Amino acid sequence: MEYVIAFVIGGLVCVVGQLLLDVAKLTPAHVMSTLVVAGVVLDFVGVYDRFIDFAGAGATIPITSFGHSLYHGAIGEAEKHGLIGVVTGIFEVTSAGISAAIAFGFLASLVFKPKG
Repeated sequence: MEYVIAFVIGGLVCVVGQLLLDVAKLTPAHVMSTLVVAGVVLDFVGVYDRFIDFAGAGATIPITSFGHSLYHGAIGEAEKHGLIGVVTGIFEVTSAGISAAIAFGFLASLVFKPKG
């Protein structure tokens, strides 16, 4: 049942993104930014951690989880190091994901021919 809940919740996050593209006529960059900010806001009000407990991978895989990670990194480091911790915390927590995206993007550019 855990897999079904994760699949349905992750799919619903994707449906929200697709509706923002189709109905609201937002660009993909705007949709991505909106979902990241939604993750931050949901974490700020204390909902996202309960959402992760309920949905598991359905809540941690979509881009909203990136906002959740950014918020946790910024707040955690801000408590330790003040204002400079906000900046360093964002990169400390999300650096593995960002590094992987850059590395795999580079590898994909070597394998596939770009359109255009």
